[in-house]
Amino acid sequence: MRETHHWIMHGPVIGVYLLSSLSRRLYVGVSGDLFARIWQHRRGVVPGFTSRYRITRLVWFETTGNIRAAIEREKQIKNWSRARKVELIESANPGWIDLARDWFHNRGE
Repeated sequence: MRETHHWIMHGPVIGVYLLSSLSRRLYVGVSGDLFARIWQHRRGVVPGFTSRYRITRLVWFETTGNIRAAIEREKQIKNWSRARKVELIESANPGWIDLARDWFHNRGE
């Protein structure tokens, strides 16, 4: 069963996520350690699409206990139209608030 959460995570959590830039350019990702992966995106430590376009704001995520299920869900969402991704985000986060805004306080960010 999938769950969508909006709180600080402790320890490795498997999840699928959507990041956004300030101009709302989107990125869909999956991770076996969501907290660490979001930190990497925010710090720009991995070169690529998200660092190039400053896509750092976590606007939606879903957790699961199964990495294979998370990968399948990521593939599913990646195949959606932009409109459908926006619908998903706005169903849980209509203001496009950065859900990880408080995750890294006192951690060098």
